[in-house]
Amino acid sequence: MIQRQKGCNDIYGREAKVWKYVDTIIDAMMEKYNYNYIRTPIFEATELFHRGVGETTDIVTKESYDFMDKGGRNITLRPEGTAGVVRSYIENKMYGDPNQPVKVYYNGTMYRYERPQSGRDRELTQFGMEILGSDDPMSDAEVISLAVNIYKMLGLKEIKVNINSLGDTDSRNAYRDALIKYFKPHIKDFCEDCQVRLEKNPLRILDCKVDQENEILKNAPKTLDYLNEESRNRFEKVQEYLDIMQIKYEIDPNIVRGLDYYNHTVFEIEAKVEGFGSNNVLGGGGRYNGLVNQLGGPETPCVGFACGIGRLVMALELEKVELPIVEDIDLFLMYVNDEEKKYAAYLAQELRLAGFIVDTEYTGRGLKGQFKQADRLKAKFTCVLNSEDLDNNEVKVKNNRTKEEEIISLDVLIYYLDEQINTMVHEDFDECDCGCHHDDSDCGCQNDGECKCHDRSGE
Repeated sequence: MIQRQKGCNDIYGREAKVWKYVDTIIDAMMEKYNYNYIRTPIFEATELFHRGVGETTDIVTKESYDFMDKGGRNITLRPEGTAGVVRSYIENKMYGDPNQPVKVYYNGTMYRYERPQSGRDRELTQFGMEILGSDDPMSDAEVISLAVNIYKMLGLKEIKVNINSLGDTDSRNAYRDALIKYFKPHIKDFCEDCQVRLEKNPLRILDCKVDQENEILKNAPKTLDYLNEESRNRFEKVQEYLDIMQIKYEIDPNIVRGLDYYNHTVFEIEAKVEGFGSNNVLGGGGRYNGLVNQLGGPETPCVGFACGIGRLVMALELEKVELPIVEDIDLFLMYVNDEEKKYAAYLAQELRLAGFIVDTEYTGRGLKGQFKQADRLKAKFTCVLNSEDLDNNEVKVKNNRTKEEEIISLDVLIYYLDEQINTMVHEDFDECDCGCHHDDSDCGCQNDGECKCHDRSGE
């Protein structure tokens, strides 16, 4: 038997519905913030990631899937989304669009050759957003707020935002020199990778997974101590906008992020979920003002964020968030003979096009087996097609909750089902204090009298 590759997963059944629901919430929130969807290729020229992500990052040195195609070109399966978006921004001359800044988001598959572990796979799905063309500190705060609001919309309650600043080029260079001076006398106490990083990019030492418990590492200089006045003022403005947006955060001077292209604001968002493990970071991002120019485009300030959906789904499961996943169908059509079967095919088509979730029998089961199948599918209604009823332009419809049956004219079947199903939906939810229909225990309204239910549901 051929099996899936290590670090890859089959996602199906209810889990697949959870993933699709997460996608729906992401799409809805991105629309509210006026971000446009962008789709870039799964593989790109290897040079894009070596120049963009950075030669000293683990993603490039250890984790990228590199190969040579039949044309002799060096190709890499994308390990992250930002570099491809920037390449597209330059190639398609989006910087010339009068509608600035360019705000885009992506949701797609990435590949990293790393040791598979809980929430970290070799094939992963990642969503992210980028603002290209704005250096305003408010855009930093917007990206953070958008990420936080997606998590809150999905139902995660214990969200923690950690922010830091790497400063501008001068500040970062000053900090780099300080790190080299600090680590040089002790570098033999670190892993081989860190010894190589010392001169190439000492910030990577701070991000080392092997030496993270090293006391020397814990006492290393902090970025905030090396910010010049301009960088410090900019970081304070980001905090001011986060305060205005009522986004709670903590300053964590240890955050440097794992990619070479960051400057100024960097941030990570954690999920404080029991059982999530010591590495409880859901996603992160920051500002990368030099990347567009580095890849051959004009000087363009940018800021972005990315999150792995696999880890997000895991957090939702661990926090036992109840998502409104549709696990039933509206109607199951049953039949006995070939003529009724043909009509089932026709009627299913009409009802589906009218917006109903409809299924029917495909395996040759008898009526008893069809009733069991309808129960397995949690059908709200069943309809046994009967030749005599059909001759009278009628069908018998059974409400599987009340067990009541009615003979319904085919001319009004769509209206009948629509009315009945809407009634069921309202019966499923109590009316909360604000007058909205949903489970009061899950009410998103606040004590100030302002209704938050529709915001919370994405409507």
